[in-house]
Amino acid sequence: MTIAEVLEATRYQSYIYAYPHKTAYRPLSSRPLRDVWANERRGSLFLYVHIPFCEQRCGFCNLFTRPVPPEDTIAAYLATLARQVAVVRRALDDGGAFAFARAAIGGGTPTLLDAHQLERVMALVDEMGASRVPMSVETSPETALPDRLAVLVGGGADRISMGIQSFVEAEARAVNRPQRTADVHAALRAIRDANPATLNVDLMYGLPGQTEATWASSLHGALEYRPEEIYLYPLYVRPLTTLGRKGARAVDAHRVALYEQGRETLVEAGYRQISMRMFRRGEFPAAPVYACQDDGMVGLGCGARSYTRALHYSTEWAVGARSIRDIIDRWIERDDAAFAVADYGFALDATEQRRRWLILSLLADEGLDLAGYHAKFGGDAHTEFPELAELPPHGLAVRDAATLRLTPEGLAHADAIGPWLASDAVRARMAEFALT
Repeated sequence: MTIAEVLEATRYQSYIYAYPHKTAYRPLSSRPLRDVWANERRGSLFLYVHIPFCEQRCGFCNLFTRPVPPEDTIAAYLATLARQVAVVRRALDDGGAFAFARAAIGGGTPTLLDAHQLERVMALVDEMGASRVPMSVETSPETALPDRLAVLVGGGADRISMGIQSFVEAEARAVNRPQRTADVHAALRAIRDANPATLNVDLMYGLPGQTEATWASSLHGALEYRPEEIYLYPLYVRPLTTLGRKGARAVDAHRVALYEQGRETLVEAGYRQISMRMFRRGEFPAAPVYACQDDGMVGLGCGARSYTRALHYSTEWAVGARSIRDIIDRWIERDDAAFAVADYGFALDATEQRRRWLILSLLADEGLDLAGYHAKFGGDAHTEFPELAELPPHGLAVRDAATLRLTPEGLAHADAIGPWLASDAVRARMAEFALT
């Protein structure tokens, strides 16, 4: 398919935050983690800890999370997480020195855990050797409580990210988020009082009933707190989500108009666009560099992925509530030997490694470093991926001697360009995946 054919369809096809997507993962022959990580670049790893619990499953959410888990499930999960940490740490130690450059705790909503439980999680991060690196933690308006924030920031978290989606209660209710606007403001004040270096706010456009006026209200509601980062997410209605089961649909023209409004508002307010979704306040310095294209990621917890150059691995993935619950329950019962191997994922051959590096570079504001590509892989990106030449004539990218960079119009179409660049093999595996 040409890019011209892609542009005739919806620009909202898929969010490529990782490549390949988990729906391309399959069972693997077991590979010991000490061997998986033995020859990797280990000096600037990313640690990710997944807490797959939340207080409410949002109508648009297809993340790996279980709402309102029983307390005994949380306790059992944290006990198993501690066992996994010990096993993975030993596997990394077997390969020699390693260091983390960044860390994140996500979900779900990690701050669904109480302060004591969060202390246990932070202790496990410290056990992995990642307590003194820049760290991001997800929260929600209902759970961003002062005692929990104090544990996180006191333990080294310098970025707190909160999904608000809308400051309009009717819009939040329409996507199964029964949040009160007063609680949103209270949570934002609590985060500012906790004083992490970075506050990130997630907003969503294309919500049922949302208008240009209500979208402006949400944008300005967020800007009152001068967050260092703001993410603007388009509404997607995905299979097996609450909205998907209800037969809801997102309207392209609506999302396009609101995207342009949101982008214009943030740029005028002094924010710089980093990707289709991410905006950073102009005077705020960028975080220390972690290059997901180059540096590995160690994932802990049920639902977390890990990345090496040639292997991506994780637990199984699902969207439906029963399937997620069953996967979590089985994970809790795993023995230590199961945590010492990678047995589910995707092996990247040389071409897929090149493609991943290219896609993830191109979809960010700095673009594809052509010399960097040659230095890393020994080839020419345009020769090996001739489809790239289709982007500039359509106003989607500009090329100079050093880079191929998306234009503002290209960034606006990132959710179409990314999937278009996926390999036929990855597309086929994703199409064959049986979603449960």
